[in-house]
Amino acid sequence: MRQVYFLILVVFGATAVAFGQATASDSQTLQALLTEVRALRQELHVSLGRMQSAQILLSRLQIQEVAVSRASQHLDEARSKLAEVQVVLKSEAEEIKHLEEDAPPGVNPAQVQEALNHAKSDLEVSTNLQQQRQATELDAEQQLRTEQDKLNKLETQLDELVKNIGNSSEQSGSVSH
Repeated sequence: MRQVYFLILVVFGATAVAFGQATASDSQTLQALLTEVRALRQELHVSLGRMQSAQILLSRLQIQEVAVSRASQHLDEARSKLAEVQVVLKSEAEEIKHLEEDAPPGVNPAQVQEALNHAKSDLEVSTNLQQQRQATELDAEQQLRTEQDKLNKLETQLDELVKNIGNSSEQSGSVSH
């Protein structure tokens, strides 16, 4: 009979010990899973933040590309207008030279002088206009450089963000394996 009690005690004791170990093992597994879920949640939160930053940066980049394009067009227009004035200046200078050196025969000298004065007046107006257009061109060049610098900074930021995203995905890949 003693042996029967001993056998019952061993069977129930072994079952209780086995049950206790299973509970501890389950608890450890649940704790590990909970830790993993929290880590994944944190990683997802960080990734979403980076994605939002990337989207904002891409939007700013697109806007800046438009600004660079507009500045480039403005510079092209300024250069075109300056070139037009330079052609007019050259033409007026040639006209003055022609009137001073080769006065048309049979034309009243007073009329030649009047035409010469008018041509010189036009040349002075065109010279002033050329100076204004040169200043406009310089301003347009500076604006284009400024806009391009902004674009370059945004592109650098985007490159850094892409690099950081790549580095974090490599790190998270090596941690989870």
